[in-house]
Amino acid sequence: MIRTLAALFVTLVLWALVAQLNHELAAVHVYLFVGGLVVTASALVLPLRSGLAGSFCGGLVFDSVTPVAFGTHALLFATAHAFVFHLRDRLPRDDTTGRVVIALCCNLAVFLGFSFLQISRSAAPATAWPRLIADLIASQLFLALVAPWFFALQRQVLIFTQTAPERIR
Repeated sequence: MIRTLAALFVTLVLWALVAQLNHELAAVHVYLFVGGLVVTASALVLPLRSGLAGSFCGGLVFDSVTPVAFGTHALLFATAHAFVFHLRDRLPRDDTTGRVVIALCCNLAVFLGFSFLQISRSAAPATAWPRLIADLIASQLFLALVAPWFFALQRQVLIFTQTAPERIR
């Protein structure tokens, strides 16, 4: 339970940071999405149960401020978490560069999945894609910059709560 709360705490810190950035970037019509980073951080380090609960609850946090059906982010995050967790023994999860690449791929998948689920609600779906692509590029660049800090923050929170797995201590 403490690992889940630690993962949720770190997710809330990232969510608050990105929400403030999105507020400032609204004037230039750019939206940052970092859901893949939330999923990757939990899926690569935590056990399945606590990591999945952390990703699901993080998805609920993202759902709470988005005008979509409640649970959409949560289900996407849980699905992505299960996929990354299943592959984590075959992925380079011990070095920061590998984690960032995994987070970028996961963010791309979650962003596209969310976009395809929601594009049908648009009045003109074809005109939405250039904006979505611009948002995706901005999100990926931002994620590449902030991911090392986020992974270090998660590691320190897990060490502080004395719940860090042996391999990250």
